[in-house]
Amino acid sequence: MTKAILYVGHGTRSKKGAEEAKEFLGRVIGRVDAPIQEISFLELTEPYIPEGFERCVAKGATEITVVPIFLLTAGHIKEDIPEALEPLRVKYPEVCVEIAPAFGVQERIVEAISELVRAAVGKVDAADSILLVGRGSSDPTIHEAFAEIKAGLGLRLGVSRIEVCFLAATTPLFAEGIEEISSNARGRVLVVPYLLFAGLLLSEVEREVRIRRRAGQDILLMEPLSRHGVIQDIVVERASVSGKEEAGFATVNH
Repeated sequence: MTKAILYVGHGTRSKKGAEEAKEFLGRVIGRVDAPIQEISFLELTEPYIPEGFERCVAKGATEITVVPIFLLTAGHIKEDIPEALEPLRVKYPEVCVEIAPAFGVQERIVEAISELVRAAVGKVDAADSILLVGRGSSDPTIHEAFAEIKAGLGLRLGVSRIEVCFLAATTPLFAEGIEEISSNARGRVLVVPYLLFAGLLLSEVEREVRIRRRAGQDILLMEPLSRHGVIQDIVVERASVSGKEEAGFATVNH
């Protein structure tokens, strides 16, 4: 068996965000011991999944582990990636395909967020408020996941208030969330994007924070999560893991 890793990012219209994702995955590839490794994206950024898959096969892959670079399990993981792989599975029935799970809610990711916050602001005060900003999804499990993340951050940072909002697909939306938390904040407002990379979605958040800072509000924006080393570690583990059933891998075909 010749094994390959196919990394699948979300993709973005932002050139900066796409380059950041590719550079991140380049560093991951340097840490993973696999003979064939290719990068692809679900949408908006080339190469797309079919091209990445075909490159793996052209290099002799007989077993492909698809590693989604997604924080939470939602429609992209449950539907879009499997759908993109289905015609390839039919075209190459001899190739065994496994899909690694999304990162999910992990203690070490919540700890990483806490560390990014502390690194940016120094001591976190109990009077500070945190606005946790997610990408958003129509999948109802997203709200459950963010409730867990919110609780974990509250324990670690000890702030008086943590609220959650989203950039698309579900409510409360970012515009409502930032207005609400800003209207009665006692201390600083710390905006925490639950996003891996820069991109157009993060640009929207950056723009609003800049406007509010110019208006005199004590508000700060944290860096995206890929800036913390633990995210790279998680992807390396997904690409290298043995005992894949225990790690939640799904086998597409044999």
